[in-house]
Amino acid sequence: MYEVLLTQLMDGTRKPGEPLNIGALGRELEVSQTPLREALARLEHSGLVQREALRGYFVAPAFTHREMTKLAAARELIEPAIAAESALRRTPEFLAELAVTIQELADSAETADTDSEGFRLYWTSDARFHTLIAAQADNPFLESAFQALSGPVQRFRLFMKAGHAHAERAAAEHQRILDALAQGDPIAASAEMLSHVRAASERALKEHPESR
Repeated sequence: MYEVLLTQLMDGTRKPGEPLNIGALGRELEVSQTPLREALARLEHSGLVQREALRGYFVAPAFTHREMTKLAAARELIEPAIAAESALRRTPEFLAELAVTIQELADSAETADTDSEGFRLYWTSDARFHTLIAAQADNPFLESAFQALSGPVQRFRLFMKAGHAHAERAAAEHQRILDALAQGDPIAASAEMLSHVRAASERALKEHPESR
């Protein structure tokens, strides 16, 4: 049930701010309330769903301009450090897995902005790329900080659905990160990750209503 609701959130079936009534969802999806409550609790933890006392669950609202700026600042501190550590611990298997995610991200470019399956391929491959790098850093404290941002970053990807995924540009940026990692160059890997995080944030901020 978690995967069903996650897909609906990411493909735009459930809109930002939309109420998620457990009884209505149970009837619509033909499931009991227990798995729905468990799924909504997981989604609340991720930041994609919010719960208000006496009102129940709602789809999280779109990011404000300020929230996006603050998220970018946090990512700029954490993810370049993770990339640097991963460059020192690269393995052929790790690099091969990253290459697969980049190919999938590139494959999503034609349909990520217009098709729900294309967008799903975009965000799953993007998330997998960053998660693999965080795990390869082999630093539980950095990985914990990365995981704390994973929910907000997922919300960030959800916001991109309202604008443009820019999957082709993201794939090119991921490839430059992979090249630096493959060379075992922590300074270059950190710099490329910083450049990517900044570029992704700048693209999103340009699409934000407050920027227009």
